[in-house]
Amino acid sequence: MPEAKPDICVLASFSGEGGVERMLLNLVDAFARHHYRIDLLLIKSSSRHLVDVPPSVETQELGSRHTATSLLPLVRYLRRRQPARMLIAKDRAGRLAIRARALAGTNTRLVLRLGTNLSAALAGKHSFQRWLRQTPIRRLYPKLDHIIAVSEGVAQDTLRIAGLSPDKVSVVRNPVVTPRLIQLSQEAPPHPWLQNKSVPVVLGAGRLTVQKDFPTLLRAFAVFRDRHEARLIILGEGERRQELVSLARELGVESFISLPGFTPNPYAYMAHADLFVLSSRWEGSPNVLTEALALGVPVVATNCPSGPAEILRQGEVAPLVPIGDFQAMAAAMDAVRRSPPEGRLLREAVKDYEIETSAARYLEILGLHPIAEY
Repeated sequence: MPEAKPDICVLASFSGEGGVERMLLNLVDAFARHHYRIDLLLIKSSSRHLVDVPPSVETQELGSRHTATSLLPLVRYLRRRQPARMLIAKDRAGRLAIRARALAGTNTRLVLRLGTNLSAALAGKHSFQRWLRQTPIRRLYPKLDHIIAVSEGVAQDTLRIAGLSPDKVSVVRNPVVTPRLIQLSQEAPPHPWLQNKSVPVVLGAGRLTVQKDFPTLLRAFAVFRDRHEARLIILGEGERRQELVSLARELGVESFISLPGFTPNPYAYMAHADLFVLSSRWEGSPNVLTEALALGVPVVATNCPSGPAEILRQGEVAPLVPIGDFQAMAAAMDAVRRSPPEGRLLREAVKDYEIETSAARYLEILGLHPIAEY
């Protein structure tokens, strides 16, 4: 007897504990709750988030470990499973799926989710490097059935680079606000600075990379601490850890910062922080910023492409500061600390990021409908 076809195949590379992985699992969980058959097809599977895959979801590994060597395994999967539709995360996987579908000869509907402002990410690259990334996008993206952009900024950037018709790109907010987020936020904070708190705590979170620009946050914190007694926790791992430790020592704030690394529950930290700061140089739609707002935590963010300005309504909800400007960031932190906004107003700002709203829109674009018994 032939095996049942999946209603949705989700193609992704899980190579860490970042926001993309969390958002995909939120979507997969929502799809499963609508009683759709899901294949989670993995190029890489080295993420601790995978322990949260719902039991009803069939997880399969392509066995290739890299996008560049995944073409033939994906062709074989498409011929064997014949999925009606595929949701793909990230640019390289999207281009892979386009080539694989052509070789497999299936009519699988391909929907690509894009979460990064590519122009901003490539801004510091050599012109030849930009050409290498952008040329295959212009050639292959028109063959996709649809593209989901996580913010208006990502959508406009994609339309410009790929030369697509606007009706092929939709903005769908990330499925950030979930019952699980709220539940996890109510757990006891695991850090001593957040237990029996005597000093205000500033929080940052993300991979310790150039993109997240935590050196600017450290410099802003050093200025902020001249005015307020405070501590700083930065959650996440990455290649810039030692650089941050050295900078903290140089700034004289080493004893007031903590780098706990990866945590499976950042929300317990977030819910008990006094201020959350996003210092990124570029984003697609920063989930950590949305999560902090959903928990009613005051925030400050850089006005980076793309996402923060959309989430914060051009600065109406919370301050936006120039990228890399630690003095402006410190001043904004000071202003928010002196006059924090109402938590209710912060939570209302991210209503469009609730899981039910986002998942329903994804299903619509995939050609499905929410099931009433959800």
